[in-house]
Amino acid sequence: MSIPWWRKLAYASGAFATGVTYRAFTTFVLFLYVDRLGLDPRAVGTVWAIYGVWNSLNDPLAGHWSDHTHTRWGRRLPWMAGSLLPLLVVFYWLWNPPAGLVAARGTGLLLYFAVAVMVFDLLWSIFALNWTAVFPEMFADLHERATVNAWRYAFAILGLFVGIGLPPLLAGADWERRGFMALVLTALAGLFGVLTVLGARERPEFRHEEALPFGKALKATFGHPNFRVFLAVNLLVQFVFLMLNATAPFYTKYALGFVAPITLGGVTLDAEMQTSAFLGVAFAVALLAMPAWAAWTKRVGSRAALRGALLLSAGVLLGFAWAHDFTTGLLTAALLGLPLAGLLMLTDLLLADVVDEDEVRTGIRREGMYFGINGLVIRLAFVAQGLIMGALLEWGGYQAPPPGVAYMAQPPRAVLAFRWMMAGLPALAAVVGALVLGAYTLHGPALHALKARLADLHRRKRAAQRPSPNTPAE
Repeated sequence: MSIPWWRKLAYASGAFATGVTYRAFTTFVLFLYVDRLGLDPRAVGTVWAIYGVWNSLNDPLAGHWSDHTHTRWGRRLPWMAGSLLPLLVVFYWLWNPPAGLVAARGTGLLLYFAVAVMVFDLLWSIFALNWTAVFPEMFADLHERATVNAWRYAFAILGLFVGIGLPPLLAGADWERRGFMALVLTALAGLFGVLTVLGARERPEFRHEEALPFGKALKATFGHPNFRVFLAVNLLVQFVFLMLNATAPFYTKYALGFVAPITLGGVTLDAEMQTSAFLGVAFAVALLAMPAWAAWTKRVGSRAALRGALLLSAGVLLGFAWAHDFTTGLLTAALLGLPLAGLLMLTDLLLADVVDEDEVRTGIRREGMYFGINGLVIRLAFVAQGLIMGALLEWGGYQAPPPGVAYMAQPPRAVLAFRWMMAGLPALAAVVGALVLGAYTLHGPALHALKARLADLHRRKRAAQRPSPNTPAE
């Protein structure tokens, strides 16, 4: 089917809605309830641990529900449209608990936090999973997939900037204007959420397919060899992202010395602004590099492009072992933005091909289960990152500064640990990912043959949807 450019752009804009809500949530919600609203950190930590388990389980559940939905409007769109308004309402309420609970700072506020976090994550998972599940069905051609996915991640990076950068500016130093902040973010998410619902489009030939039972669906999904390879590679890619995000504040402070203010071009940057510039420049370069990666992917294919992005990122990441001040750190971060764009946008293209292969194998489109299981498995990257980071901090002898002290010199071995977490381990994960990708077979002639078989299957499905000329009218 021919899809106009405005519909592609509208669909891609959903990445802003999902990005701005989730980035604001993961970056600031713990800070708000612990530091500003005064909840016990241990109690909040317990709730957060329970949330982590819930967060991993609701993805495959949402995928299973989506695959088993049969309506005249499709399988994914009813879930997207139905979850959007409740998601926005709960997102707003998350930042604005009742004044009585805030004043009491007790069990009531903790329960409110727990329920709001769990419900928000369930609704976000339903909306985001169904939005992403539309992608392989809506765009069957590599050229369209590469272009639209570049747009999606451009919107995602914009959502990241807004979700992380805007809340402190709107909420005020003491977060007394958090209601206004939540209203602005909710309105922005709602605008782009509506646009993506209007832009999304499902193919009628898949609306009434009978999905596999849950047990058989799990067996068929994990029994798919290319999907297992994809999961391993994507797990390593997510580990790279998580390790960089978690290590960056330590690395900039203790390895690069972002402690004292510096003046550049007449502008004074304090330590926090230097760290923000360090993180922001990588994503800014990634945003600019998206079109180049889309064009390169159309030329060489998704697998080859992702392999190149992994190897290039490994080489650049080693530069963090060499960087020693603001200038060299910023230069390395900017260079990292080039392969970062590829790592962000290319994994979805491989998963889309896996879903296509599964349809040829089973006769059924099952994007929901594949995206859901992917969401479950990549949570293991959180576990690996946490365990490795904790072990290296202990090995390095890291000591947190006491209350009221902004900076405390760390032993050389701790600084070495920060450099390993920022350079060596992510680079190693990227190289291993490139090697594992060699077992992924959906490329070259095999992929072309798969696309031909898929096109034939879709023609037969469309023909089955048309009423026979001999069928009597009702």
